[in-house]
Amino acid sequence: LPMAFRDVNARRHIGLQQLSSLALAGRTLLGPMKSCKFIVDESTNQSTLICSAVRLIESLDLSSAAGQLLNETIQAQNKEFKTGMSTLLFLIGAWSNAILECLQQNVPVSAIVSVMSEGLNSCCERVQCLQISIHDVNKELCSSSVRPNAFKSKTCQIGPDSLLNPQNFPYFQKDILAPEEVIPINSCSHQDDCNFNKCLVSPLAGFGSIASLVKPASDKSTSVSSGSSVITSSCNKQKLTHSRYFSTLGKSHFSSQQGNFQGYLSGQSADACECYGLGHLAVTLSHGNQASMKLLQSIVAYQQERAEGSGSSQFNIAEIVTCCLLGLPESYSCVFPGLVTLVSPEQATVIKYFEDKPLRILLMDGDLTEQYRHLGFNRPCNVRTILEHPSLQEGRAGDLWLSSMLDILISFEVNLVLVKGNVCENLMERCIANSILVIGSVTRDVLRAFGEVTSAQPVTYLTQVNAACVGSGAQVELWKACDGRAMDLGELVPVRIKVRGIPLLTAVLTTTVPSKMQLIEDRFWTLVYRLHHALNDEKVFLGGGAVELLCLSHIQMLAEQPLQPANKNAVKEFHNPWLAASATEYKSVVLQALASGWKQYLSLVLCNTAKAASVLEACTLVDHHLKKAADCGSPSAYILKEFRRGDLLRGGSGPFADHGDSLKVYDNVTAKTEAWRRALDLVLLVLQTDAEIITGPKRNQLLNSHVSSEFMFL
Repeated sequence: LPMAFRDVNARRHIGLQQLSSLALAGRTLLGPMKSCKFIVDESTNQSTLICSAVRLIESLDLSSAAGQLLNETIQAQNKEFKTGMSTLLFLIGAWSNAILECLQQNVPVSAIVSVMSEGLNSCCERVQCLQISIHDVNKELCSSSVRPNAFKSKTCQIGPDSLLNPQNFPYFQKDILAPEEVIPINSCSHQDDCNFNKCLVSPLAGFGSIASLVKPASDKSTSVSSGSSVITSSCNKQKLTHSRYFSTLGKSHFSSQQGNFQGYLSGQSADACECYGLGHLAVTLSHGNQASMKLLQSIVAYQQERAEGSGSSQFNIAEIVTCCLLGLPESYSCVFPGLVTLVSPEQATVIKYFEDKPLRILLMDGDLTEQYRHLGFNRPCNVRTILEHPSLQEGRAGDLWLSSMLDILISFEVNLVLVKGNVCENLMERCIANSILVIGSVTRDVLRAFGEVTSAQPVTYLTQVNAACVGSGAQVELWKACDGRAMDLGELVPVRIKVRGIPLLTAVLTTTVPSKMQLIEDRFWTLVYRLHHALNDEKVFLGGGAVELLCLSHIQMLAEQPLQPANKNAVKEFHNPWLAASATEYKSVVLQALASGWKQYLSLVLCNTAKAASVLEACTLVDHHLKKAADCGSPSAYILKEFRRGDLLRGGSGPFADHGDSLKVYDNVTAKTEAWRRALDLVLLVLQTDAEIITGPKRNQLLNSHVSSEFMFL
């Protein structure tokens, strides 16, 4: 990013300025209404479309030390939580600027570090009152107006048919349907597939219409009307979020599937509340991501139904995989039991031969190559290696290995091999010639899922294969779109591998715009992990800026407290009375700097969501709520009341604005607080690192040298 450091002032902390400049590039990525960015490589003129802090940082040239630390911090947050990176990036920039302002006011570094750390710890304790348990959220969502009975839709009938029917796919709406129309779904007889097809929806199909739920043909009850339906809203104002070429809303009306699709089960109110609440929880955590939310609702419904019968976890993120297909509209995105993956056209010919036939399956936990050795393998002693990797085309030993491996597969009548790692190309060709399908780069979770339902046992080498390792019952077929259209992706062909009762689910993500594919996948996984972390924490924060507003109010209250002399604990902590006194003296200034980060955060979110026309208007709105919270006497009580009314920091243009108070927004607890801590830790680390460099033992030499103008002495 050549322009990132153009305005860097050499007399100020270089590292903090670099952090601020890098974070400035991600301001439009904050909030639910994100604006996409094109990252252009000046050397090749190639561009990448990004809409997340992770992709932004990956695309930038981070050659500086501060840039490397920023990248490591963002990647650590992404690896652990998959959410909160945009908040982390913004607060890094905001607090870097705030600390630079403190330094300009000659605030000592020690005071900045101590007061900011104490202030953040105090905020994290204060906002605990805005945490709500998942159980309470479920009860509130199910008892409020968001309970799905506002609209009733007709149901599709599922008649008897054979599981072996290759056309057993859910159909989705492609065009806008009238409320009386329904989504046709192909028939099936398999219980698992039937139950799953009942809960599939098209994430972007028919905005402005009512998406229908499904119940079996034998079910005569009114389960949908009693427990499930869809809330439809309309936006009278057209919001422009980014380029029209990447707009996902083709109409000014859109529908939001609110119900969790458990209405066709027992219909009992007590159990239904929990099921509906989990489905609604996905909606409140979606932050306006309609497409991913509906896919996740389908996944939740399927996994909950399986959990009722098996006693397993209601939501298992390890049983979810994605398959990205380019060439179909986004309304074709859907969820299928089993594995949907891409294979070569040569492998597709083998699949056509195997359609509607039960296959014997083998699982390999490693690479299927001659050179592969498992982790921890010890080579024999006193052996001299002449040639470690002979050419398989020239060496006789290579041909011998190929022949022996192929003989093993043929002798055990293996039709399908799933490999965790890479596959030898020569062996792949021979397997295709012998009608054996080999698929590589399969995750360990996928192997585990197929092993559970096929009784196949993973092996590391083909020489370990015996009759007990080979499973059965798998089926493979060419994947077709919901309208029966066969996919032609040129070099790759989508296929579906399914087994009766498999817990594995594949979210098929489609788009016609190549640059949006990564964006759509990132958004899907972000929402999946939000729900995952919410269930792990067993609690959520009030969203929509409630937590940040309480932090801002709390910090300002602390900053306005009269100065008190340094107590004994402070003197003991700093090991120096002067340091303790300076921390007390500058406490108000530093706390105001800390509060400015959250105020900028709230103001920018309001601007990005078009709830405020300018930063000034956004700041005025935030100040208005701060004043009312202070006048109330209990800021937390005021914020909770406004949140329940739906009036907290709301204009009229958010993703859920038309729902009024029917849709609450929630955030993850641990992911949000860790993003705060990581942001402040990084900023303080860079601050102290710069301070150590410029206040070293050679201070006098630097002060008298010709380069003294490049340094700022503290």
